[in-house]
Amino acid sequence: MSDFPDYLDVDYTAGENEQPEDYPALEDKIEKAIEVTRIGLEEYETPAVMWTGGKDSTLALYFVAQVAEEYDLDLPPAVFIDHFQHFDELMKFVEHWADEWDLEVIYARNDDVGALADEPGEEIAVSDLNEQNQHHVNNILEYEEDTFPFLLDTYVGNHLLKTVALNNTLEAHNIDGIISGIRWDEQEARADETFFSPRHDPDIYPPHDRIQPILQFEERAVWDAFWNFVVPDTVPDYPAGHVPQDYDDLPNNLTHADIPVSPKYFEGFRSLGSEVSTNKADSEPAWLQNLEETTERAGRAQDKEDLMARLRDLGYM
Repeated sequence: MSDFPDYLDVDYTAGENEQPEDYPALEDKIEKAIEVTRIGLEEYETPAVMWTGGKDSTLALYFVAQVAEEYDLDLPPAVFIDHFQHFDELMKFVEHWADEWDLEVIYARNDDVGALADEPGEEIAVSDLNEQNQHHVNNILEYEEDTFPFLLDTYVGNHLLKTVALNNTLEAHNIDGIISGIRWDEQEARADETFFSPRHDPDIYPPHDRIQPILQFEERAVWDAFWNFVVPDTVPDYPAGHVPQDYDDLPNNLTHADIPVSPKYFEGFRSLGSEVSTNKADSEPAWLQNLEETTERAGRAQDKEDLMARLRDLGYM
């Protein structure tokens, strides 16, 4: 990667000034996702795919697997950021489907921070952090307090537990392109992203690109893709187009362990963050809720949501 990005032939302007409406049909969105994914797998020397176990990153992973198989390309590893505060069901989901799909998973962890607290909310002294983490807290975040809470969805917690963990992993594995499942409509700070997004400033992160094949999907389209393609392509006995109407509405004696959709979505969660700072939006499954007139990430802690643009400047997804 010494000559990165000179060996790439990608259009960093692709997707500028576009929005989901420019891809009106689900087929249009899928076609674009396949195109972006194929370029990503062909152009980058050491690509990887971000996988959280959530619906968006699993959809991106689906396209990666489909494109790799169709065009005889290597299936890249998945990077899973373990921030120590996941739902137990989500960890089991990731482990189960990684095994089912024969997927190499690289676990990105900031162990220095994780070792300093026994439970979420516990205060961590900045002076107890290692040199790298102290540098990020004091010099990059310019945080002025002596302690910070061991919570994911806060300014300091998100940066140390996710961004620093990710950047260390990108560097350790020499990853030059990370495929991400972010979407234009998901969060205001992501609305102007392009399909190939450069992250080349070595003072902030290991130089790499973000490859973003599902920007054009709205939340509704994500679920349409799941019930018409992802699930039936993964589960032989699943009838394409069947949309579960409640937690137990699975056809042909299938169980939740058979379905590559986290049970948390069946319970009513629309966005999956940390166990201690994410609430379900409703009692209905996510795809049956009023997706067009309500906010997808309303169940997430708003400290981080309000600071999303700044966090993204520092390397957050």
